[in-house]
Amino acid sequence: MEEEIVETPEEQLAKQHRKEKKDMQAKIQSMKNAVPKNDKKKRKQLTEEIAKLEADLNQKHEEEFRHLKSTTDTKDKKAAQEKERESRIAEAEVQNLHGVRHQEGLMLAQKLALQQLQIKEISTDGHCMYRAIEDQLAQRSKVHVVELRSRTAEHMRSHADDFLPFLTNPSTGDMYTTDEFEKYCSDVEHTAAWGGQLELRALTKVLHLPIEVIQANSPTVKIGEEFDCEVITLVYMRHAYGLGEHYNSVERLKDPANAEDS
Repeated sequence: MEEEIVETPEEQLAKQHRKEKKDMQAKIQSMKNAVPKNDKKKRKQLTEEIAKLEADLNQKHEEEFRHLKSTTDTKDKKAAQEKERESRIAEAEVQNLHGVRHQEGLMLAQKLALQQLQIKEISTDGHCMYRAIEDQLAQRSKVHVVELRSRTAEHMRSHADDFLPFLTNPSTGDMYTTDEFEKYCSDVEHTAAWGGQLELRALTKVLHLPIEVIQANSPTVKIGEEFDCEVITLVYMRHAYGLGEHYNSVERLKDPANAEDS
């Protein structure tokens, strides 16, 4: 099967112009045949008319070529501008590595290193806080995210007075109604609703464990200090990903010299 030859716009226009010139020559020949050779007056008028037709056609062709070139140049310019825009976006992404996100990562790494810890990445699926706690508990007991969410919601429901004062309707600024609070707890239990300090406070009570949250630019937040046992450590990152806030887990700091062997 032969490959189809695709003509460029310039080639298509040139082909159209050749046809128009050919048609014009046929028309001119027909006009000449219609005028007697011995009629000098009509022959002179015919010569003038033919000259005008040819001039008009040449002008039309020149204008069409200029328009095509202008359109092509505009498209090329837009393509170049789009390419430049994409290049700037890519450059901005690279620069961002040296921006707040990168600086936050460096500061957290320094803080964690003092405790011989490093960040352990947790997926960004809305369950990050619960997954980080699940990861921290893995060495002690097997508690799944679903169970953590369910127990958190149940504790909040049964201790509404401890949580309601901190929940307000974003539209009115009023404290949640009973129905709004139940909807909030239901979202905690059944959806990928993002968890924060209220849920962490509930989890310390549920698990009877202290939780500390290490941040780059703020002091470490400690919750549930009344429980005298090994602390659960989370890392809170404000600029970690495109979605913004995120929780990660931690693990023991690996020796760089042995990192490839581990």
